[in-house]
Amino acid sequence: MSPRWVDAHCHLQLAGGDEHVARARAAGVEWMVCVGTDLETSQAALMFADRYPDVYATVGLHPHDASKLSAEWEMLEPLAVSDACLAIGECGFDLFYEHSPRDEQETAFRFQVRIANHAGKPLVIHSRDAWSDTFRVLDDEGVPERTIFHCFTGGPEEAHAALERGCYLSFSGIVSFKNADALREAARITPADRVLVETDSPFLTPEPHRGQPNEPALVVAVGAALARARGVEPEEIAEITRVNAARAFGLER
Repeated sequence: MSPRWVDAHCHLQLAGGDEHVARARAAGVEWMVCVGTDLETSQAALMFADRYPDVYATVGLHPHDASKLSAEWEMLEPLAVSDACLAIGECGFDLFYEHSPRDEQETAFRFQVRIANHAGKPLVIHSRDAWSDTFRVLDDEGVPERTIFHCFTGGPEEAHAALERGCYLSFSGIVSFKNADALREAARITPADRVLVETDSPFLTPEPHRGQPNEPALVVAVGAALARARGVEPEEIAEITRVNAARAFGLER
């Protein structure tokens, strides 16, 4: 039997859409999580989830869009607590770009951590150049029971800090990049029951497909790179990440 995969984080609403769903199925992707980053993309993610039984949606406000909080939260919050929403986020800090001011990123992040805790939903975190701030807010607000560091980019130290807080680490195509040795070490030490795999498509296309648009079907290539980092077979990665994703997102599949 061919391996069955889960893409724990993708953005179907940004590129590919229906065609990418079809190709993912053909590649052995059992289900995928379409992630919202503001009101428009969250609404679009929910539309994909309504259309396809193997697509689930999150609702959130990305740190790039944190400045939209006052304008969009009144409409985002009902979507976030609805049964149609699988998880809250992606949310957090991005201090590499700072497209929204740091204080506004923190305010938006705190709102979403509180919603996840109140609603009992998983939290999907984006953290770039912001480990201390991310952990500080999580410690202040209380780490949701099911918290996922999407596109984890840290090394062993950051991995230990996240794992000590009970979080899942989701690895993207970056794990296949030549200059990602510290990330591969983090992947190697992550317990088998805490590792996830994702594409973050249409971003971060994995090797050997660099230069092409990314899509959920390429989670197979990400999984192969993760397997090499951990010294196991891709079939093992497919199985453990599929089981972990169902647990992390609270699904019975």
